[in-house]
Amino acid sequence: MKNTLTRYSVFILLLGLIINTAGIAQEQDITNYRLRFNFRTIKQHDNVRILEASFIAANKKDRKDRVPVYEAEIKFFNVLNEEEVLLGKSKTSKEGIAKITLPENQQYLMDVEGNIVFKAIFEGTDELDSDEEEISIKNLNLELSLTEKDSLKIVMVESYTLDSLGMKIPLDEADIIISVDGMLSKMNIGEGTIENGEFEFEFPEDLPGDSNGDLTVYAILEDHEIYGDVIQKKTVNWGIFNKQIKEDKYTLWSEAAPIWMYVVLTILLVGVWANYIYTIVNLLKIKREGKKLELKTENS
Repeated sequence: MKNTLTRYSVFILLLGLIINTAGIAQEQDITNYRLRFNFRTIKQHDNVRILEASFIAANKKDRKDRVPVYEAEIKFFNVLNEEEVLLGKSKTSKEGIAKITLPENQQYLMDVEGNIVFKAIFEGTDELDSDEEEISIKNLNLELSLTEKDSLKIVMVESYTLDSLGMKIPLDEADIIISVDGMLSKMNIGEGTIENGEFEFEFPEDLPGDSNGDLTVYAILEDHEIYGDVIQKKTVNWGIFNKQIKEDKYTLWSEAAPIWMYVVLTILLVGVWANYIYTIVNLLKIKREGKKLELKTENS
């Protein structure tokens, strides 16, 4: 992927754009930060394309100290030689991300080799210099098929580009990732290399699915220098669902409680009644002693 990046003043940017840091910026030494302006394209499973730019201010010494730039307007263009077509614009979110979505039937400017050039531009303000980044990609198609052969579950990926006549040109020597939906994010279950436009993977037998046994399988070409990010997915009933039925021995409606409950309850009840009896006995003693004192007083 071809990238060009024009650097500009990080110091002014951090004062003007970093989210909710009007007070913090005064306390931090802004000379310790470097702006990272990244741009990528992601082709989704339904053939829509996402253009995504990120504005992140990173500490030069502490890699964990990363501050997103907020409300920076980014314009996205399709470029061919001197011709530019505005595809859309978006402001960066609280995570420092600006993106637009292009439909499946979007018409692109491209050269004779099928290269599509995208450009993300920040035009600058009175306080900020402009910046831009450019990427060049080719349109890649991924086809994902899920079949069963001889009791084996097979994931087959076909990848190709189209020439000017619509003929398929198989992709060769590209890394591919096979993953499934996890609880919080995608879980990789296999990796390999596409050769002559194809990749075959034997699907594991023990992956959990939802309550119906369904799970979503992804084929992902990630950060390729020519094709960018390309994702394809399908849902299939290959998951397992084991509902573990655990018998509750003791509940509010069960006939018997555990023995330790009886023991504890007995000790508590005995202690309470013993305290009552002790108190009553002492009250009777006090009453008898009081009567004796009254008799002695009357006799004296």
